[in-house]
Amino acid sequence: MPDEELSASPISALEIFSVGIGPSSSHTVGPMRAARQFMEALPQAPQRVRCELYGSLALTGLGHATDVAVLLGLSGHSPATIDPDAMAGMVADIRQQGRLLSRTFDGTAIPFQERADLVFRLGEFLPAHSNGMRFTAWLEGVAEPVEHYFYSVGGGAIMSGDAVSLTPQVTMAGHNARLPFPFCSGEELLVLGDREGLSIATLMLRNEGVWRTEGETLAGLDRIIDVMDACVQRGLRQEGLLPGGLRVRRRARAIQLRLRQQGANAGPAQVFEWVSLFALAVNEENAAGGRVVTAPTNGAAGVIPATLLYYRKFVPGADREGERTLLLTAAAIGCLYKKRASISAAEMGCQGEVGVACSMAAAGLAAALGGTNQQVENAAEIGMEHNLGLTCDPIGGLVQIPCIERNTMGAVKAINAAYLALQGDGRHIVSLDAVIETMRQTGIDMASKYKETSLGGLAVNVVAC
Repeated sequence: MPDEELSASPISALEIFSVGIGPSSSHTVGPMRAARQFMEALPQAPQRVRCELYGSLALTGLGHATDVAVLLGLSGHSPATIDPDAMAGMVADIRQQGRLLSRTFDGTAIPFQERADLVFRLGEFLPAHSNGMRFTAWLEGVAEPVEHYFYSVGGGAIMSGDAVSLTPQVTMAGHNARLPFPFCSGEELLVLGDREGLSIATLMLRNEGVWRTEGETLAGLDRIIDVMDACVQRGLRQEGLLPGGLRVRRRARAIQLRLRQQGANAGPAQVFEWVSLFALAVNEENAAGGRVVTAPTNGAAGVIPATLLYYRKFVPGADREGERTLLLTAAAIGCLYKKRASISAAEMGCQGEVGVACSMAAAGLAAALGGTNQQVENAAEIGMEHNLGLTCDPIGGLVQIPCIERNTMGAVKAINAAYLALQGDGRHIVSLDAVIETMRQTGIDMASKYKETSLGGLAVNVVAC
């Protein structure tokens, strides 16, 4: 895609980081948003509505709660505001009563028989994207049904179009505005920083002014930090088995208790044990359908919070300004991956999720530790270079194995990448732009069975029971 076309599509930090629910941004958050938006676009309450799921959404949708997301989205709920603890009851009511109570149309009851009206097109892929949805509604007095295609393209973002092509989906006001510091490559970020004498975080913050005041942006970042904290804390309190049938037991609470009992006697790896614990807590919450921050996806939601908490708890002098710097810098790097490649595991494999999160976290931590723009870019490059080729092969289609532990590895690797970059002066052989392009090409070459379809890798070599 030409650079001028890329730079014409600005992305906000508060799109890269958004509040949602688990277990998947592309399979849960995106479909819920799409279903709700489809209903909101209808001129009247439909007599019947149907959703057909294609590609990865069909193959692993049940494990990713796509069915639940669609039912709730059609009912008018949003992933940012729905109470995760109330979802099971809502879905049970829909299934028992055979109808949706539409919040969009003032509580109107819409007949819905899940067996006929929610269709998993197993093995069928739409040409436009591997995460495709087709919604159809029948309206009273209208001869032809209303039909619309949506695609969940990663990180909870959705795009519309037809069966063979995509149209960018407007997600916020000012999406066509001209940024004061537009960039679509790592090289451009470095040139802008040198020319303006500004850090990457400051460039990103100035660009956020297209959508809101600086105070509003900082308040939005603080809310993201608070939700990340709350997710970790809830994950550290919970026990028992995760849903889905794999009988994966939550480990975060027990590990936390052991680390506290060990105190300073835990050995030289204690810091990384805590970092792994933070990531584990987040992704156990995500697997349970809890409230998480897409960072930049749900499957990789633990990497950046764990890195953020490492900075807060183990770096002398850490403060809220540094935490904001970490997030703003990470968001700038995330923008590059979204513009130049993809953050969808259905397109890129897990290199596009945990790999991107690792790259973002490494850059953010390097910035919070006082690194130059060149060192930050180097940290981002290191973070991705050693995740290239990472496949997405969840057992049973669940965001549990290997996804939960993979976030712990991503967080530890991000911290290592940041410090490795800070040991140098920013000069290095492989640029961030080169590694992003390599990731994109690798994703294209990767067989579909390794891209969130659960048709290869661990998903078929380990018995799910």
